[in-house]
Amino acid sequence: MKKRGIAIVLLGCMMLTFVGCKGKSEAKAAAGGTGSALFDGKLEKNVTIQVLENDTAISKGYFKELIDAFNEKYKDQGIKAVDANMDQYLDLANDGPYGYGPDVLYQANDVIMKYAEGKHILPLPVEGFDCYKQIPQTAWKAYETKKDGKTYTCGIPVNVQAPQLYYRKDLLPENWKDEWDQDSDNVPDMTQSWSRMYEFSKNRHKEDPKKYGYMKSLNDMYFSSGFLFSYGGYIFGKDNTDPTDIGFAAGDAQKGAAVLSQLASAMNEDCIDDTITTNAYSKLADGTYFATISTPDVYSTFLGELEKEYESKGDTKEEAEKKAKENLVMTTLPKLPQSGNLNDTDSKEIDSKCMGGVNGYAISSYTKAPNACLEFVKFATSYEMIKKRASLLGIAPAREDTAKEMGGVSAEIYRNLDEGNIVLMPSISEVSQIWTPGKTFFIDLAKDVFRKDEKKKYKDEAAMKDGLKDMCHQIQEAITTLQ
Repeated sequence: MKKRGIAIVLLGCMMLTFVGCKGKSEAKAAAGGTGSALFDGKLEKNVTIQVLENDTAISKGYFKELIDAFNEKYKDQGIKAVDANMDQYLDLANDGPYGYGPDVLYQANDVIMKYAEGKHILPLPVEGFDCYKQIPQTAWKAYETKKDGKTYTCGIPVNVQAPQLYYRKDLLPENWKDEWDQDSDNVPDMTQSWSRMYEFSKNRHKEDPKKYGYMKSLNDMYFSSGFLFSYGGYIFGKDNTDPTDIGFAAGDAQKGAAVLSQLASAMNEDCIDDTITTNAYSKLADGTYFATISTPDVYSTFLGELEKEYESKGDTKEEAEKKAKENLVMTTLPKLPQSGNLNDTDSKEIDSKCMGGVNGYAISSYTKAPNACLEFVKFATSYEMIKKRASLLGIAPAREDTAKEMGGVSAEIYRNLDEGNIVLMPSISEVSQIWTPGKTFFIDLAKDVFRKDEKKKYKDEAAMKDGLKDMCHQIQEAITTLQ
């Protein structure tokens, strides 16, 4: 594991250079005492910490276990953590300066670092965390920012978000080991190769027009962009830090667009909008879909839907839970044909790349109890709590020790992060401008599949390349307007 040099704020005057906001915000921050807040180990007594958590962690009961355990440990010091009871997409930049907002927040790296640019969250003394050496440099970098030539870390990585393939093992053909396991490795070919998934999807739909193989909304930039990265595309230049260099059309990215178009041809028009994203849980559960892709943190939601489906067919709760765990499989993404043609069975296969993120904890600049907040974040990112979070929610831990112990997909995601197959969302504000142009292109690409031949816009890879270049131009214009 490579070690990083991280500058930590030790003096109040240095903190003042980083913390605070402009105009009214500056006055509010000073009034709240945040301007001189130091992580000096002197715990504030009799304080209540408002924690903004992930909705899934709350609904599945993990968050209650976390705060109950923390509160028990610190009850003698009068420190208590509670649910901030706010929307997880709260805008700290606008609400924090006026006293509305959490003390601790759990968010994706691009959201947290957007707040770092506006000095709405605190730089953290990360070397004092027990997870410091257990988290890869790639994940730490997602939370770094530079000010006056110094590097500050503004968040603690908890889990890696990256698209995973979900499929139903009990929906495989009875003879799958004969027809769909050519390498005899006891793993279905369609879960290892996008070409085979395409073939399987067409066959399944042909046999029963009401059923489909792989289904996913193409309009989701987060998931679709990975197909571009696999063939040489990228987000921004210079390690995702240079927004003047937009690379979604770079390399042979058009091959990725071609793959998406081919996959869409085995779906229905629901792939154009959010329909599949919304109904994937229920449609995978009732057998309409064989497979889809989503992130690890929603594994428990897929599992719950499948359990309900089995119960509705007569299984007891215990039987349904057992069957669901046996038959719902989450695995890493299949490989792609180097040629970009899913019908090219002779093509060499390459690893799929994907857009990813790192979710983690940060501390608001507006908190009146920074030391108590720091203790909470240390507790929440400890080995035991991350292990429990992974067990209950199915996340892929950023901690190497926990990821290795969990094994399976967690270990694979960790490896893919280390090998660069997971392209982390840039931690700069300009990333907010990629989503709308990207979504527009992918919607158009999906619509094209269902247009009459004479009205198709993307009849070949050259046309797709032009479409991607136009998307990059729109992103550049949006960034310029923002600036």
